[in-house]
Amino acid sequence: MTRQALLVAHTGRPENLVCAKQVVGQLVDAGFEVRVLTDEAGELHVKADEVDYGPQAAGDSEIVFALGGDGTLLRAAELARPGGVPLLGVNLGHVGFLAEAELHDLDDAVSAVVAGRYNVDERLTIDVTVVRGGEVVVDDWALNEASVEKAERERMLDVLVSVDRHPLSRWGCDGVVLATPTGSTAYAFSAGGPVVSPDVEALLLAPISAHALFNRPLVAAPTSVLTVDVLPNSRGVAILCCDGRRSFELRTGDRVEVRRSATPVRVVRLEQRSFTERLVAKFALPIDGWRRPD
Repeated sequence: MTRQALLVAHTGRPENLVCAKQVVGQLVDAGFEVRVLTDEAGELHVKADEVDYGPQAAGDSEIVFALGGDGTLLRAAELARPGGVPLLGVNLGHVGFLAEAELHDLDDAVSAVVAGRYNVDERLTIDVTVVRGGEVVVDDWALNEASVEKAERERMLDVLVSVDRHPLSRWGCDGVVLATPTGSTAYAFSAGGPVVSPDVEALLLAPISAHALFNRPLVAAPTSVLTVDVLPNSRGVAILCCDGRRSFELRTGDRVEVRRSATPVRVVRLEQRSFTERLVAKFALPIDGWRRPD
């Protein structure tokens, strides 16, 4: 049976196109059948099967390559997740925290895939629903986070946050981030949330600019249900955003519910590096300090 791979690329930069063509060439030479998204095929100028963007795009692929930054990897995750296809991110952007390989690792990464020399981790995802008048009007998911935010800069949201149906706190704020451990180094990090290893199963909640005495982030059990109610005192429209990619308008009275999903995202690991090593490398942390031993 022919081995198959799906390639998802950020085609907005000429250097990215060169990398994408390189990957396609190596895979084809190794006997792979390569798929690319129809709306990217014209820029890639490679001979490959074209598929439409959607839950069936990965098909019978054994792996999905994501070439770009974290945005590209999140886009590719939407395609890899339905079929449980392993996802390999190659960072062609800036931080690229979700990516496993860097540009200089590209040849070795493709060779490892061809030889089957890799492991696969499962990353916790969240189901995100919006309940309005007793009916579910939004049913979505996220790998990094779901955020409830004010839609207008001059306005403020009034929200009630609950854990397992027990009210926790009422905040006048700019918003609330509901994140996974994978997303703890993304938007939740910017909101002041804790950094959590993806090996830890938990749900995270972090307020954004909350005007309240208790405005600390919270780490909840993976079995918990996190709830954000948009209260009538909210001035202006609120927005729910999943992974920074899919947005939905919220009304006062809406309830956003977040719980652990039964469907993870499977992420390729090429080498066994600790989470601490990844943090140091991605954030260029000063591990030597200013005091050096004599």
